[in-house]
Amino acid sequence: MTITLYELQAADDLRFSPYAWRSKLALAHKGLTPDEIIPVKFTEKAKIEFSGQGRTPILVVGDKMVPDSWAIACYLEDAYPDRPSLFGGEAGRGMAKFFNAYADGVMLGGIARQILWDVFQTVDPVDRDYFRETRQGRFGKTIEEIRDNRAAEGPAWEAILAPLRATPKEQPFFCGDAPAYADYIVMGTFMWPRCTSAYPMLPQGDDPIRAWRERMLDLHGGLCRGARGCEEDFALAG
Repeated sequence: MTITLYELQAADDLRFSPYAWRSKLALAHKGLTPDEIIPVKFTEKAKIEFSGQGRTPILVVGDKMVPDSWAIACYLEDAYPDRPSLFGGEAGRGMAKFFNAYADGVMLGGIARQILWDVFQTVDPVDRDYFRETRQGRFGKTIEEIRDNRAAEGPAWEAILAPLRATPKEQPFFCGDAPAYADYIVMGTFMWPRCTSAYPMLPQGDDPIRAWRERMLDLHGGLCRGARGCEEDFALAG
């Protein structure tokens, strides 16, 4: 069956969506390659109106349509049980659901408060009014005010990273000796700043998250390492 993935597109065909990266890593884990990846700008809602909602990523496999990165991961796990597991069973699925909630509810906000201005610069010009209006409404500040305050976000960001650091101190991946979907959730989240910003997101020196991130970058033929964007964020961080 034909596999099609719809994902968010910024200017110059830059693909930075943390949710789309989660889905692309999940597909790679299952050994599946999309036949087509269709880019969708923020304001190109007509492209995805068939889905009955207005967000990407959207996976289409044959006549099956699945929106939302978490739903996509669950679909892939259930539809392809003969391929490597994304969760390692229902207990692992429950653990991954916690990681999903932590990434969406805590990590993405902490990242946004540091890089939102940089993301704004990468957005296609036709989408910038939409991006400004929606993000400023969400944060209650202008993008410029968020940019000017980002250095003060350091302690809060370190507090967000603290619970994540404990696990890769003891094992190569969050899921153990090999990566699974919880790793892809966190890595997809880190791909957002990697692709859009040169602002340092990790501290200098030896850092377990940075070491984990290096292992993740090399997975699946270097899928993440080969992505276009601002790679200087991690270079600056160490």
